[in-house]
Amino acid sequence: MVGPEPQALDPVAQPRRTPALSPRSCGLILRRMKSPLLVSLAVLSLALSARSQTAAPAAPPAPAPAKPAVVLPPQKAYVAAQKFGNDGNVNPGFAAAHERFVAQAKEGKARLVFLGDSITAGWGSKTAIWNEAFGKYDPVNFGIGGDRTQHVLWRIENGELEVIKPKAVVLMIGTNNSGSDSAEDIAKGITAIVDTIKTKQPQAKILLLAVFPRGEKPTGKMGVANEKLKQVNATIAKLDDGKTVHFLDIGGRFPVVDGNLSAAAMPDFLHLSESGYQIWADAIGDKLAELMK
Repeated sequence: MVGPEPQALDPVAQPRRTPALSPRSCGLILRRMKSPLLVSLAVLSLALSARSQTAAPAAPPAPAPAKPAVVLPPQKAYVAAQKFGNDGNVNPGFAAAHERFVAQAKEGKARLVFLGDSITAGWGSKTAIWNEAFGKYDPVNFGIGGDRTQHVLWRIENGELEVIKPKAVVLMIGTNNSGSDSAEDIAKGITAIVDTIKTKQPQAKILLLAVFPRGEKPTGKMGVANEKLKQVNATIAKLDDGKTVHFLDIGGRFPVVDGNLSAAAMPDFLHLSESGYQIWADAIGDKLAELMK
């Protein structure tokens, strides 16, 4: 006698489940049992069987643990260094901007170089003022947001002042160091940048600007960071030799209301508005014209 064909097994074997009994079947079984003990055992068995019919949902997989940020060694304000991200790699925006600046320098066309951080980089969105004030000098803007003194130092040691032969370099850097470095170290970092410019571009005049004032949100009060920058400015002012290095403090040109920086020129009490950039252009115009002769 040939029996029924066996069913194909799933690729992954599943445990066999006992079909659930209907209420009518359960009643017939219980009526046929004579012993109360057997009845109780049967009821318990049926309850456990019914409970096993509903499989518990699978627990969701545990989320992968977050990758910890790479702990980077602290950078000195006066030691050249690249800018790194939390992943331990060189910041891609920093690297891309640096490569672009090196390429511009190799063209050898610019006669005026601006070096700095995001405040300098902001000239890129104020082209009308930039062109009116500096266009005649064939300028280039080598500002990168978030840069500190050590980053600018690394950049000019690694190609941004090669081939190019500018008549003048405008330098304003240091505010991003104010939260992590001492006034003495920030000043040492700026001094290292000035010395490197002099070595790589001995023909260039350096217009060294005092680090701009900064205020605290939400009022614009000039607090601890600004006091530190005042100390920095007092130190770097001594770099002015009247020949190659010319120090200029234009911080007093930015409006102050009741002792607080005005949001009109610095909306976030750090970066400049359009009127703030106009103040900057007007404040250095005469001196720059003198240096560019």
